[in-house]
This record gives sequence, structure tokens and C-alpha cells, in this order.
Amino acid sequence: MEKQILQELKDLNLALAKVVGTADLPSEKRFSIEALNKAAKEFQKFSVERGEWVSDSDISKYLKKANYWSGKFIRLEFGFTNFFKRGQTYFYNKKDLIELNKELTARNIDLGRYMEFKEDQEKFKKYVAAATDVTQVNNKKKKYKIPEYLKDIATSSAKTPDSEIIKEDINRLKEEFFGENISDYVDIYKDSHAMLKQIYWFKKYLAPGLKKRCKKWCEDFNYANHALELVTKKNEQFILAKDNHMI
Repeated sequence: MEKQILQELKDLNLALAKVVGTADLPSEKRFSIEALNKAAKEFQKFSVERGEWVSDSDISKYLKKANYWSGKFIRLEFGFTNFFKRGQTYFYNKKDLIELNKELTARNIDLGRYMEFKEDQEKFKKYVAAATDVTQVNNKKKKYKIPEYLKDIATSSAKTPDSEIIKEDINRLKEEFFGENISDYVDIYKDSHAMLKQIYWFKKYLAPGLKKRCKKWCEDFNYANHALELVTKKNEQFILAKDNHMI
């Protein structure tokens, strides 16, 4: 019985080695780390060739409106984990990309536009941070010298405006949004961040000054909501109907 079990284990070992592709190696090297890593890379190669994995450059075939850096975006933003890296190229599981696309579609999320929104939101945050950080220094090497005796020249924080004043400004902007057709050219996301719609291909046909007016409205709206957030610790809720492109 023991001989039969031992033989079955040897046969199983050989069968696994054939699957891994190391059957031609000595038995003590068939399942070494190096051999298994090599087998894994070969398996990945064949999986890619069979079309089971998708490279960064081909993601747009399976994710609607994806762009060239959407692979990194879905890893960071959506926690997409079914991928591997070979050389400088990332490969993503096609089945899971298709499932992700289905869910984004069901939630009415344009991936390209959402990526633009996140980028624009980050730019606005950096703009606000740079504008409020009066101690920011561009160069690490100091090109100045402050006298040792110079100190204690400061000020306290200014009194913040009443939240109702800011809300009145936001309400005025809301009236402009609907009353001056700004809603035709601007999207509002997450209740409080405005972005100009994609009008690049026909901007020459817009009424004179309209694009500049809409961009100024976006800046004023984002500024007012940020001010309200600083004062009240929350954003004003600006809930629109679904057909007004609210997310």
C-alpha cells in the first residue's frame, strides 16, 4: 500500500511538473522559485496571446470613453486588482474590465468625463492651497536673510462672512445658471463643482464672450462653494434634475 501511495505521489508530482512546464528538470528543481516564476510568466504570455488580458493601450475597447492613462486611474480610483505588470506594460483581466464597464454604464458614469472631473477638482484644490499658503517658497535654497531681531509681526484670522451672505451669492449664481442658459454649457458635479462642457469642436460658433462668461461663472460658483465649506464645514446642496447632467 505504501509503495502504491508513493508511486501515486510521484505520478502526481510529474503531472504537476508537466503542467508547470518543468518536467525536463531534475526532481529537486521542478518546483523551485525560479522555475515557478518562469512558468508563471509563460502562462501570462499565453493568456495575453489568447486575449484573456488587455494592455493599457487596448483598455478603451472594453471601457467606454477610457483614455490613455485610464489603467492607472481604475487601479487607484476603483481599486481594480486583477492585473499584472510585464516589463513596462500593465495587463488587465478582460472579463473584469467588461464587468466594470457594465456597472459604470448602469450608474450612468462617463469614465472619460469622470476622469476630467477628478483632474479639474485636484487642480482647483491646488489653486486654493497655493493662494492661501503665503509661506510657500519655490526654491529650497534660501535667497534671503531675515534679521534675528525681527519677530512677532503677525495678525489673527479675519472674521469670516456670515454663511447667509455666501448662500445669497450661490442663489444668485443658481438663477444665472438657469436664467441665462449657462446650464447649456456647464455641468455641475457632486453638488458643488462646476465644469465647462466639452465645446472645443464648435467654440468658434458660440456667441462672442459666451465661453469666457461660462468659465467665469464656473470660477465664481466653485469659489463660493469653497468659501461656504470653510465657514459651515459643508457644501451647499445644488440638486438638479437628471436631464441637467447632475452627478
